[in-house]
Amino acid sequence: MALRITVIGAGPGGYTAAFDAAKRGAEVTLVEAKWLGGTCLNCGCIPTKTLKSSAEALETMHRAAEFGIKAEGSASVDMPAVIARKRKVSETLRGGLEKTCAKLKVKVVMGVGQVVSASLVRATLADGSVQDIEGDKVIIATGSDVLNLPSLPVDGKYILSSNEALELDHVPARLVIVGGGVVGCELGFIFRAFGSEVTIVEGQDRLLPVPSVDAEMSKLLLREAKKKGIKVELCRTVSSARVENGAVFADLGPSPFVAPELLPASAKKPATLEADCIFSTIGRVAVTKGLGLAEAGIETDKRGFIVVNDQLETSVPGVYAIGDILGPARIMLAHMAEFEAHAAVANIFGAQAKPNYDVVPSGIFSSPEIGDVGLTEAQAKAKGFDVATAEFQFRELGKAQAMGELPGVFKLVADKASGRLLGAHFAGAHATDLIAEAALALQKGATAAEVAGTIHAHPTLAEGVMEAAAMLGE
Repeated sequence: MALRITVIGAGPGGYTAAFDAAKRGAEVTLVEAKWLGGTCLNCGCIPTKTLKSSAEALETMHRAAEFGIKAEGSASVDMPAVIARKRKVSETLRGGLEKTCAKLKVKVVMGVGQVVSASLVRATLADGSVQDIEGDKVIIATGSDVLNLPSLPVDGKYILSSNEALELDHVPARLVIVGGGVVGCELGFIFRAFGSEVTIVEGQDRLLPVPSVDAEMSKLLLREAKKKGIKVELCRTVSSARVENGAVFADLGPSPFVAPELLPASAKKPATLEADCIFSTIGRVAVTKGLGLAEAGIETDKRGFIVVNDQLETSVPGVYAIGDILGPARIMLAHMAEFEAHAAVANIFGAQAKPNYDVVPSGIFSSPEIGDVGLTEAQAKAKGFDVATAEFQFRELGKAQAMGELPGVFKLVADKASGRLLGAHFAGAHATDLIAEAALALQKGATAAEVAGTIHAHPTLAEGVMEAAAMLGE
């Protein structure tokens, strides 16, 4: 008899696990509360990149004369058309997932899954009926959702989460984005390109205050944000927000996340921002409603994220968990969820697979883009390495000049004694694609000399990786 596996959640982790298990011969049931593809496909990765493509197209049209192109009239954004295209892209990809489920004979149940035990999942369907799904193993992949703050009550009109922001059918004249992390920066550059006056409010002392992002990348992004006319309020938080006379007002105060002696004078002064709209992009919470974790005896941490062992098994034998539901103790990225999915399925079939969290590339689709993998300079030093770094500017590349994409830098971090690469941090056009080479180099334990000694095609942006690696050998 085939092994029966129930997967709860059909995001990148869930559908990857379902497909992998089905290919191995398992009988798979995929339970999803809302839509195939999860956050990534429907209100995260794919929609933001679709909007970014529209923003880049508009910016290129505005720069047409720079490339010797005559354009009659002025280009402007048609937000209903942009949103329609975004929805079509997501629908197309969802359709692909449906076809793959059918091809692999994965049974899809649309409902809220509750874990009763490793052998029973109870799904509550939209009409209120209940369906019991018997099996042998369970994989939980319900992901995360936007975090709402009492000081920023989301109303869907004046104060929006990132979910609502991606459905906005108009361009706010004045936009405040609370949170200068990945989502906040991506949306900030997109809506600035569309024509909004954008102000980003960040509680830390830099944009992208993420451990994996090198400080040099944050400095570069801040500089480019200001060049594009984006205002940035660092070391500040929003203490309250209110709607009056068709506008929304955000009261700013000094950030509690920065030591008082390190606060700049400007951040200590109370201020109020008036806007047409506020985007709240300040974090994620675990999606556990209806899962019945406590009743099933599945351990969670103090924030509600599921605790697993190295093999991704929960405190209940036979029940595994992957993806964002594991929280920031792991890495909350779609491609990490996919790798965890493969590991969990392999372990269900008898392996002892452990996901490698040391070499996980990330892509930030700001403008310019940022790609990173491995250790930052600060992290490498904290780990005791004698660090060597090299930086090569985008503007020194012939391809960058030809493209008119000059802002950017390639930064490599290496162990000085051995030359082994420890980290790579790129900012610039296509940085999110370029980081793949560095990820492979780190995965294979390559040295800077080995990367520099690899012939790179000319003229390409990838030559910047080679040039930075060559500088480490000088």
